Amino acid sequence: MKVSQTFIPTLREVPADAVIVSHRLMFRSGMIRKLANGLFAYLPLGLKSFRKVERIIREEMDAIGSLEIKPTVVVPGELWKESGRWETFGDGMLRVKNRLDNDFVVSPTAEEAFTSIVRDELNSYRQLPLSLYQINTKYRDEVRPRYGVMRGREFVMKDAYSFHTNDESLDEHYQAMGRAYRRIFKRCGLTVIPVKADSGAMGGSGSEEFMVESEVGDNTLLLCKSCEYAANVEKAACKPDFNPRPSVELARAAASSTPPLEKIDTPEVKTIEELCGFLKTNAKTFIKTLIYKAVNVELDLREAPGCSKLNRVKLAPEAPELYPEAFFAVAIRGDLDVNEVKLAAQLKASEVMLAADTDVVRLTGCPVGFAGPVGLASLPVIVDHTVTALSDAVTGALAKDLHYKHAAYGRDFEAWLIADVRTVKAGDRCPLCGGELYEKKGNELGHIFKLGYKYTKSMNVSYLDVDGKSAIPTMGCYGIGLDRTLASVIEEHHDDDGIIWPVTVAPYQVIIVPIKYDGAVKEFADRIAGDLEKSGLEVLLDDRDERPGVKFKDADLTGIPFRLVVGDKNLAGDNPKVEVKRRSEKENRLVEAGKVVEELSRLIQNEIAELNK
Repeated sequence: MKVSQTFIPTLREVPADAVIVSHRLMFRSGMIRKLANGLFAYLPLGLKSFRKVERIIREEMDAIGSLEIKPTVVVPGELWKESGRWETFGDGMLRVKNRLDNDFVVSPTAEEAFTSIVRDELNSYRQLPLSLYQINTKYRDEVRPRYGVMRGREFVMKDAYSFHTNDESLDEHYQAMGRAYRRIFKRCGLTVIPVKADSGAMGGSGSEEFMVESEVGDNTLLLCKSCEYAANVEKAACKPDFNPRPSVELARAAASSTPPLEKIDTPEVKTIEELCGFLKTNAKTFIKTLIYKAVNVELDLREAPGCSKLNRVKLAPEAPELYPEAFFAVAIRGDLDVNEVKLAAQLKASEVMLAADTDVVRLTGCPVGFAGPVGLASLPVIVDHTVTALSDAVTGALAKDLHYKHAAYGRDFEAWLIADVRTVKAGDRCPLCGGELYEKKGNELGHIFKLGYKYTKSMNVSYLDVDGKSAIPTMGCYGIGLDRTLASVIEEHHDDDGIIWPVTVAPYQVIIVPIKYDGAVKEFADRIAGDLEKSGLEVLLDDRDERPGVKFKDADLTGIPFRLVVGDKNLAGDNPKVEVKRRSEKENRLVEAGKVVEELSRLIQNEIAELNK
């Protein structure tokens, strides 16, 4: 391909809204252009690399027996109502109506579509396990799309869904997917960090994310300095720095020597910091109590304090019953923060948020800042494990300017639910080996879930088992963001001059740069381009009438792995040579013209083989 025959509008200036490296370089190298906020068009150079990523993913999916299909992007809203996510997914889902006033969804994810397809065709256990995938367009109406294709509104994902007769079969395929993901990212030249993760809006139990380190990452990762433990902060656990007492009897015994509960005046003292100064102690001796509102709670609350009159509804005939809104008190040690993702998972809620001040006053009977678990009967009290170890603590007394001291779990209050709802932070201890945890920022490229029966139950999927009885299949879900993967390759492989593509995802493998494209140089450049293409390499020939410096700048910017410079000086004489430079290296070298095809083929095949190991 000649540069004059393609469309590569490179830029010297950085776009004003481009914050991260991949956004800047994808614009400057002519890979993408912006149509609207969060909506990007791939130009020829960008699309070629995008297709390389797509091909790698397709090859690895096919290799583990997953079968490609192509569902529609627009999905009937009725399917989302069946699963119960029509109301619970949130504002990120684009809902549309057709001319007949029927509801449709522009897919943000594809569980409902795949489950519906399988439901209509599944009859016997002999058809399982079954693994299907698509590479298709998605849309999520992000509030603040940013960082180019790293977080756009429209994007392309590989979604795979598997259906199984039992957990053992699901786990086997889940592990195969995990291995395939590791191969995919390695072949793309990416260094990924697999981490334990929360399943989020997709539901399910087992979950693993594949992250790349990024200074502007949306995710905080906790990693151990001593072992391989890695987790998203939403899921991260740590070794306790206390002796938990989950048994009320043990807690009461520990509090036997604690002085009786006592009210103390704390005028205008609300925050933990103010209390520490006022009482001259530290936050580890306090119980912090926060009031949360949870939305779409599936957990059964009929026996929970203050919840007997809550309205329990079904958003669709086959959807699970849930509470559209419920409130909870969460008690945690004063130096720690509540992990809202963990809390939502415990409550099987689509979302949790701090209650409004008016709701706090209504539910606790006291101003904000004075809530505590002692005597709080109007709400279910969720107690973090850290609180079970406190047998002599300070906490709010449910009255203005009053706190309790000598509060003891088990003696003065109990829990409706004991759970790990703390946010783990750098410096905490690894739950596996006790080593110190540290933080990194990361972006998610892929995510695999064990969905279980969440969708097959709500959408009435069944088959006849080996005994001829009706059974429900269990599911797995496996996603990769192609746009993010491509952008992350650039984030990891670049320098001040531009992109440095791994050869497996480069738009072209070789760029030929004639010093002046005429005469003997033109003849040789054309011939060597043809020879390289015949050998199976992808070649771009810069035939423009530009200064060599401009061509070299563009070659570095676009990041093509090998540059071949052809000039009169090196072609002259009995032993003509050409200059070969690897984009990732500073120095170039001269190669005999007659050996350059063999040399480049060897170098490129070696690099591909190394990435494909």
